Amino acid sequence: MTIEAKIIYNVTTKVAYAIHDDWLQWIQKEHIPAMLATGCFSKGILLKLKEHDDEEGITYAVQYYAKSEDILNTYLDQFADDLRNASFIKWGDQFFSFRTIMEIVN
Repeated sequence: MTIEAKIIYNVTTKVAYAIHDDWLQWIQKEHIPAMLATGCFSKGILLKLKEHDDEEGITYAVQYYAKSEDILNTYLDQFADDLRNASFIKWGDQFFSFRTIMEIVN
């Protein structure tokens, strides 16, 4: 029997056109795998927002699935700062992210 995810850690990011193609490869090939390698998430799904104002860039969301809030808190306490800093070192101010935490109800 597998334990299903109870929490979604959602990271929504607006990416400047100037870095879009490189950022998209990086998020898929490096960042999402690094997030999963923490052992805190069972999967990560990359989504592109549709019908959204894309004048300043393209908006994506990545949903990372965690089994519990305790496991999410482990990620936030032990890994989040390093992974966020790596993003800023690589891309500077050419992206903007915000995070939300959601509980799966059914």
